[in-house]
Amino acid sequence: MTDETHRAITTVWRQESAKIIGALSRLTRDVPLAEELAQDALVAALETWPRQGLPDKPAAWLMTTAKHRALDRLRHVKLSGDKLEQLGHELDAREAMIVPDFVDHLDDDRAAREIGDDVLRLMFCACHPVLSLEARVALTLKMVAGLTTGEIARAYLQSEPTVAQRLVRAKRTLGEANVPFELPRGEALTERLAAVLEVLYLIFNEGYAATSGERWIRQDLCDEALRLARMLVKLAPREGEVLGLLALMELQSSRAAARVDAQGQPVLLLEQDRSTWDAAAIERGLTALEAADRLAAELDDGHGLGPYALQAAIAACHARARRAEDTEWPRIAALYEALAVRQPSPVVELNRAVALAMAFGPAVGLEIVDRLMEEPALKQYHWLPSVRADLLSKLGRNAEAKEEFERAAAMTGNERERELLLKRAREQGH
Repeated sequence: MTDETHRAITTVWRQESAKIIGALSRLTRDVPLAEELAQDALVAALETWPRQGLPDKPAAWLMTTAKHRALDRLRHVKLSGDKLEQLGHELDAREAMIVPDFVDHLDDDRAAREIGDDVLRLMFCACHPVLSLEARVALTLKMVAGLTTGEIARAYLQSEPTVAQRLVRAKRTLGEANVPFELPRGEALTERLAAVLEVLYLIFNEGYAATSGERWIRQDLCDEALRLARMLVKLAPREGEVLGLLALMELQSSRAAARVDAQGQPVLLLEQDRSTWDAAAIERGLTALEAADRLAAELDDGHGLGPYALQAAIAACHARARRAEDTEWPRIAALYEALAVRQPSPVVELNRAVALAMAFGPAVGLEIVDRLMEEPALKQYHWLPSVRADLLSKLGRNAEAKEEFERAAAMTGNERERELLLKRAREQGH
């Protein structure tokens, strides 16, 4: 198989796997089986396309192959009479290009049809409370975002074997529980919402700064996360954190055009051409953030904005600054402090250190970063030595900075990021 063919298959699979698994789940009413059948279609592509060439419509080829396998499986599986009759009706409907669906009973408008999106249902199904929160998120990242086990492990700062075992157990548990393939309502929706939001957040983050590969940005993941977040707002319009996450994604995505140069190399935030930021995306993000703020004020429970909305408020500080030097770093540091109270983590503390360094000098930030060097969860987190290197460089400790940049470069799995870190290491001199 040529590298070009392999890349084409990988790209199509990443873009289409969630839709395929979602469609198969609707047909089979069995999410683990649907994923297995989708994987069968991928194997068929790996066997067929190198010999016969890429089909004209590779996504349609995968979907058709997967559906045929599902229909064959359903016709031959030994089922109870009631289940067989139910699936028989569904197979007839499928073959007539009509899919019986609970959303048929909703108002026949665009919002109702969008709420019935298979991928969104797949997310809620995989985020069923029968699974632990960690298992829900890992399984959904695997099936919806198409992330590899290694990418999920890096996102959670865990080992691949740990994540692999979690995925196997999650699929087994989900299958045994016979979880229905539908969108939850009321309390059931609220119960699963936190996991769904975390999944969307991680999908977007993987697209925004890919943990591995040749590209710094995976725009397809960012776009899909945004699409699903917009649909989720329609499903839960009075959930502040849903609005907060949408605001965060819109504001972050507004910088997409400025985040890489003509050669695809990363451009750091303070060096970006802000005139290329997407003004419409910024406006959408600020509007969603204002709505989240209003909901928090109405609730008046003493907590204020939630973690996603607080991160959106930080992104808004950057979006409102026409020049890098206009950024309100003391406000950003204060927002990170509030975030640390609502959602304490070493990563939040690292970001707070950066904000404090920008507001009050690199020595202030370095003091916090040095304490984080002993944090077990950050041992393989390349941003820690990267931030420390930047602060050391600003303090004129170039030899130490060079060593830290090189250490960060050795830890990252993204080629573009590695090139940037090595370039910064060379700039420290000898």
